[in-house]
Amino acid sequence: MTQSLRDEFLLDPDVVFLNHGSFGATPRPVFEAYRGWQQRLEWQPVQFLGSDIGACLAEARAALALYLKTGANDLVYVPNATFGINVVARSLRLGSGDEVLATDHEYGACENAWLYMSRERGFRYVRRSIPLPLPDAAEIVEQFWAGVTPRTKVIFLSHITSPTAVRFPVEAICARARRAGILTVVDGAHAPGQIPLDLNAVGADFYAGNCHKWLCAPKGAGFLHARPEVQRLIEPLVVGWGWGERRTFAFGSDYLDYLQYPGTDDYAAYLAVPAAIEFQARHDWPTVRARCHELVACGINRINELTGLSSIYGPRVENFSQMAAAPLPPIDDLPAFKQRLYGDFRVEIPCVQWGARQFIRISIQGYNTETDVDALLAALEATLVSVSGSTSGDR
Repeated sequence: MTQSLRDEFLLDPDVVFLNHGSFGATPRPVFEAYRGWQQRLEWQPVQFLGSDIGACLAEARAALALYLKTGANDLVYVPNATFGINVVARSLRLGSGDEVLATDHEYGACENAWLYMSRERGFRYVRRSIPLPLPDAAEIVEQFWAGVTPRTKVIFLSHITSPTAVRFPVEAICARARRAGILTVVDGAHAPGQIPLDLNAVGADFYAGNCHKWLCAPKGAGFLHARPEVQRLIEPLVVGWGWGERRTFAFGSDYLDYLQYPGTDDYAAYLAVPAAIEFQARHDWPTVRARCHELVACGINRINELTGLSSIYGPRVENFSQMAAAPLPPIDDLPAFKQRLYGDFRVEIPCVQWGARQFIRISIQGYNTETDVDALLAALEATLVSVSGSTSGDR
């Protein structure tokens, strides 16, 4: 199965690709479906964009909604999770005296959306520190909730974080926030496809996710989910034919009308999402995910043994799935270190600066094997010695 999955992807065979988390990778059959939608558009653009697109998007939304265990009318396709967070941040009527509470593990682009709007409207964006190694889920909730004040109007947090690859107990935080009358916005960029998702059970008011990462859809396929009760809060990020009393494109609700059709665009990535879902179902993806989790856990343990540094996850392997981060000893020029791993060893993997700490983040997808992890360890052993004089750091 491993070799057949490797053959299913378009990745350069000369690169040890351990960075699925950044932009994903699309299997050949899914890419073919994507190209098929592009060809259909070019065959008759007026028919496709003027008449067919609504039904095509409805079918694609229905497939994704079934996968995410939610209602098709409660989600809409957007280019990526950052776009979805921008829609929410710009829609919510926050002002002076209000606070948005987040963690210090959030993705920079999404933080920028909140920071930009805080500058424009006068609310505060507050980062709550969640230290590493991670405590258990109940303690994470308590540590985070200690940052809630009477001014907290919105909670923003990642389901799976980008810099540290930790899984937060968003279900518990969302439920507590609902009881407190606080809106919740979850950045789920890394969740769909990497972990089983039930958006109704997660309970976030707004949930933005990517399909092009772990679900392996084409680039530019994301979604924004909103509970029916809060969809009235959403405003169009791009005002087009779906707005106003004489709107030309209507899909059943203001929420869909405002967001689904911003104008002439290539919608093929959205329409190929059902092919990505079908590809993973055909290849027994729960089994693939379990194998990937075992391999990433092994990889993290080997890196920690090499550096002599402690795991940021403690003993709880449930705190990560197919992506995890390992601490690095101090490196003066982290971008140059990353570039050497690629230039000298053809290992594609991100190195992350998180506050004063540095990490290497390993992603394992169905096309990866133990040989890839071996290549990473060999490259790290050679490179760490050259930059630090040893392979061990302070615990």
